Amino acid sequence: MDAAVFSLEMKVRDYECDMQGIVNNAVYQNYLEWARHEYLLSRGLSFAELTAQGVIIVITRAELDYRLSLQAGDSFEVTVKASHPSRVRLVFEQEIRRQPTAELMLEARITATAVNQRKRPYFPDELKALL
Repeated sequence: MDAAVFSLEMKVRDYECDMQGIVNNAVYQNYLEWARHEYLLSRGLSFAELTAQGVIIVITRAELDYRLSLQAGDSFEVTVKASHPSRVRLVFEQEIRRQPTAELMLEARITATAVNQRKRPYFPDELKALL
């Protein structure tokens, strides 16, 4: 992947698995979100500070394509790449790949926007650092 892609290495914890011994589907959303927050930090932005400043970022759509299942103890990498496809939308293209094999486990497209005090979508200048 090119230099514009952020990546974060993680490891599956036992309690994230279901009775089948695989990562519960909802846990993948936590992995994706953690990587997005770390991506913001890598660009000098803090989700908590943005919120305190009144920049409220909300997810408007989450598309997840599950390919294979992670299991307890698996190491994996989550990638994040941001784009700005419309005036008010921010899209995060994300992947989860098992390491060290780089097997694709999940592909995701997370669409977000910021809302102002009137609850109207907008794209604040602060988010330009992500592009």
